[in-house]
Amino acid sequence: MRGRVPPAHAAEQSCPGILKPTPQQLAALAPLAGLSRERLAELAEVALIERAARGSDPLAGREGEQSVFLLAGEMLLALQGGGTLVVVGGSDETRQALNRRKERVARARAITDVDLLVVDDELLDILATWDQVAAARGREISPTGPFSLSSLRIGAFAQLPAARIDELLRRFERVKAARGESLIREGDEGDYYYLVEAGRFQVSRLVGGAEVVLAELKAGEAFGEEALVSEAKRNATVTALTDGHVLRLTRAHFNELLREPLLRRVGFADASEKVRRGALWLDVRYPSEYQYDKLPGAINVPLAEVRNMFAVLDRSKDYIAYCQSGRRSAAAAFLFAQRGFKVWLLEGGLKAVEKPEKP
Repeated sequence: MRGRVPPAHAAEQSCPGILKPTPQQLAALAPLAGLSRERLAELAEVALIERAARGSDPLAGREGEQSVFLLAGEMLLALQGGGTLVVVGGSDETRQALNRRKERVARARAITDVDLLVVDDELLDILATWDQVAAARGREISPTGPFSLSSLRIGAFAQLPAARIDELLRRFERVKAARGESLIREGDEGDYYYLVEAGRFQVSRLVGGAEVVLAELKAGEAFGEEALVSEAKRNATVTALTDGHVLRLTRAHFNELLREPLLRRVGFADASEKVRRGALWLDVRYPSEYQYDKLPGAINVPLAEVRNMFAVLDRSKDYIAYCQSGRRSAAAAFLFAQRGFKVWLLEGGLKAVEKPEKP
């Protein structure tokens, strides 16, 4: 029996030509039914609805890494095993993705104009994994801040092995920060890694005896990692500009659960092969060092300038970070990896390879 076709205005239209699903529409789909209301609302903000014309095959040419859901309209499905099936948006038949049916679809035809929701399978898997692990621990993770959709897709957690998610959530300690409180101070030993859950925080450094403001951090951003990765003193002070909350990990748990999974190490021979195939060298030393013995074609991005390069460097490229010993480049590689860049760490730095000739 055919189900009721949702009205044309069921999908919100934020601007002409672009349709967006409602959280209610998403909640009706089987793979998304277990997500929280907040997570559904977040997903609705970034998801788009595609409209296909009557008589077309909306499934033709679809990549295998996407799930396609029929939200509105009618379609005829020709099954690979023989036979046909008419499906209607909003019915029980369309709660599952059309291209993920047990009976595989050979081809399709839109009987009417149809509205389709197309979602990357990886995105569905990320959301399901994090939310279900959190629920199993009796913990609700906010869809804003460090566990927002964007952070889980391209941030530090995007490359985290799924087996470590439960342990990470267990080890994070939630700490309240009062306005004016300094969570880390320049010159101190590195003890914790921090993620801003709520509030605003200022990063500053003493230069010539005067305080210089370097950055302002908001929900979802991290700090404290440089001292832990490079095994050095804190190089800046972080102070709460407002009341807020942070999540923190001890040095030991940070090294085990985040540092090592994110640091991809490579020897000089393999790194050189990657460069031959299009990767770029990132020299994270001071300009004076870079000018003296840089690797051929290297880009100079001093460690202190890494955060300023997030919006400059091409995310589609591969990079090999190096310094003299590997310490500064480890910190740089981690910072870039947290933002979704594909960066390898040259194992041992320049000390571990034959010194390049001066240009």
